[in-house]
Amino acid sequence: MRFASDNIHGASDRVMTALVKTNQGTSRAYGQDDETAQAADQFSTLFDHPCSVFLLTSGTAANALALASLMQPWGAVLTHEESHISNDECGAPEFYSGGAKIIGLKGTGAKLRPETVVAQLARMPAGVVSQVQPQVLSISQATECGLVYRPDEIATLSAAIRPRGLKLHMDGARFANAVAALGCHPSDITWKAGVDVLSFGGTKNGAFAAEAVVVFDQALASEIPWRRKRSGHTLSKGRFIGAQFNALFGDDHWLGLAQHANAMATRLADGLAKVRNVRLAWPVEANEVFVIMPRHVHEALVEAGSDHRLWTDAALDPADPLSDGVVVGRFVAAFATQNAQVEALLEAFRKAT
Repeated sequence: MRFASDNIHGASDRVMTALVKTNQGTSRAYGQDDETAQAADQFSTLFDHPCSVFLLTSGTAANALALASLMQPWGAVLTHEESHISNDECGAPEFYSGGAKIIGLKGTGAKLRPETVVAQLARMPAGVVSQVQPQVLSISQATECGLVYRPDEIATLSAAIRPRGLKLHMDGARFANAVAALGCHPSDITWKAGVDVLSFGGTKNGAFAAEAVVVFDQALASEIPWRRKRSGHTLSKGRFIGAQFNALFGDDHWLGLAQHANAMATRLADGLAKVRNVRLAWPVEANEVFVIMPRHVHEALVEAGSDHRLWTDAALDPADPLSDGVVVGRFVAAFATQNAQVEALLEAFRKAT
C-alpha cells in the first residue's frame, strides 16, 4: 500500500531499456549528442510548435530556471499559496532569480481564478518603485490538490495578466496526468491557451530523472543556457536525459503511463465512495486522491501498513471547514500502481472505519 507519492517508484521498463542502450559506446558531451537533439525535436512535434527545450534532472531546477529567465530581481511571481514553487523548493526560484518575490494567492483546490489574480494586480500598481513588480503568473498542472485546468480556464488567466505584461508559466510536474485526464492535445493547454514556458515533468511518470523547460516563445529562451550552466545543471552526459524522453514519447508511452495512474486513482475513489465515514476533499481528476477522514482512521491505516501523507486543509472550500479530529490524507497512484494494491488499501479503509 505505497501511495505516498509517484516519486517512490522506479522507471518504466522502456525507459530503463533506453538507458542501457544509450550507455553503449561513446557520445558527444554537454547536450551535443543525438539523443538530446532527437528529444528536442520530439517536444516540438508533441506540441505542434517550435520549442526551445532544456533538459534537466529535477523539477525544482526546471521551475527555478524557468522563472528566473522570466523575472528581474525586483520582480514577483503570482501563484497559489499551496504551489510547489511557494512551499516545496527551499527558496530556489527566489535564489536563482536573484531575489524575486513569490506572492501566494488563495483558491479552492489549489486553483487560481482570474478575479483573484486581477485583484492582486490592482494592489500592485505598475511603476511603484517601493514595490516589487509582478512579472509572472505560475500555475500547476495538475494542481497540488489533483485538479486540472481546462483550456478555457488557462486562456482566461492568460487574458487577465496580459494588460500588465506578465508571462504565464506552468509547473507541469504532472502534466502527463492532466493531458490524459482531459483527453486533449498537449498544445490545447499550453501555447494555444497562452502558456509561455512549461516545466515538463517526466520523473513522476516513468522516468528515472528527466525534466525539461519547454519555451514556446523562443525569444524568452536566450538566457537559459547560461543560467543552466551557472547553476550546475548542464550535464556532461546529457544523452541519458534525452534517451528517457525519447523512450517516453515513443508510441505515446508517456500518455499510457499517465492513463494507468489516473485509472488507479479513479478506482480508489470509486471504492472509497462505498466506505462509511470518509469522503473526498476534491474531485479526482488526475492521479491523486485526497480523503477527509477521522484521525483514528488515518492512524489505523498507518498501523495496517498504508504509506500515505497527511495534507493541509488550506485549499478546502471555506464554506466546508474540517471539524475537530478530522484530517485530510493524500494517496497518489502511479504508473506502477497495481489493482491489488488499490484493493488492499480499500480493505484497510473498510476495516478502519
